[in-house]
Amino acid sequence: MNQYINTGNKDTRSGFGAAMLELGKTNADVVALCADLTGSLKLNEFAEAFPERFIQTGIAEANMMGIAAGLAIGGKIPFATTFANFATGRVYDQIRQSIAYSNKNVKIAASHAGITLGEDGATHQMLEDIGMMKMLPNMTVINPCDYNQTKAATIAASKYSGPVYLRFGRPKVPNFIPENQKFIIGKAILLQPGNDVSIFAAGHLVWKALEACKVLKDKGITAEIINIHTIKPLDVQAILDSVKKTGCAVSAEEHEMNGGLGDSIAQTLALYDPKPLEMVAVKDKFGESGTPEELMRKFNLDTPDIVEAALRVVKRKNK
Repeated sequence: MNQYINTGNKDTRSGFGAAMLELGKTNADVVALCADLTGSLKLNEFAEAFPERFIQTGIAEANMMGIAAGLAIGGKIPFATTFANFATGRVYDQIRQSIAYSNKNVKIAASHAGITLGEDGATHQMLEDIGMMKMLPNMTVINPCDYNQTKAATIAASKYSGPVYLRFGRPKVPNFIPENQKFIIGKAILLQPGNDVSIFAAGHLVWKALEACKVLKDKGITAEIINIHTIKPLDVQAILDSVKKTGCAVSAEEHEMNGGLGDSIAQTLALYDPKPLEMVAVKDKFGESGTPEELMRKFNLDTPDIVEAALRVVKRKNK
């Protein structure tokens, strides 16, 4: 039961920084751009080792996206980096017109996403970004769950041809995915098999789902836990195969219910195999100031909330 072990809490943004340093050594075409947040994006080592491939744009995010698009035209692999609220809401026009529309090979690396940004409050806690990005044609959307997976996802994104939105966070969270994992964009990962309910989770909620799995087992319910690290393209077959077996599903994410992972799963089930679904997500609210732990509890994104959602959906299935 649950072979995944927390090897120590680490922030996912540091996984991104470690990957960028590795890419700097192995791929001369990788370029990093940053909007005055070098330390926050863990790019200090990259900037020091490869100053000729590091561009500090200052607080000019729209300009940064334009520069990234130009670099992509010249054959470079630009990573445009800033906080998630600035990487999407502030520059949506530039992403749509200059990157997604022309399918340019730009990687948008967005840190400090979700309510776990904490004390900075609602203005900086981006909860709508997955929806904004997944609606753009040509855009790939990735939300890894821990340090190791963020590092692997960043390296995979560098090898992928086309625009990618890579979402990660600030707080230290359990690091449990094996370091030598094989990260395949668009391919979900079965973490724990089960027969009674499928739990599809992304980002920081993946570990919470594994914790919920243990609690549910004590209640006589075996949960199948699937890590949906790629929101788009969605692994539709993995979702349908799991729900065909279990008969019901829960989605869990640190994002608005509207436009997020749960929204994509609901669409999939409605189109191909209608089954009961419960969504653990922020329900049409902005965030607020508080510690990450307090906010996860307040907005019902914690382990007990996944357990309760699973119990509800199993009850619905059995009616």
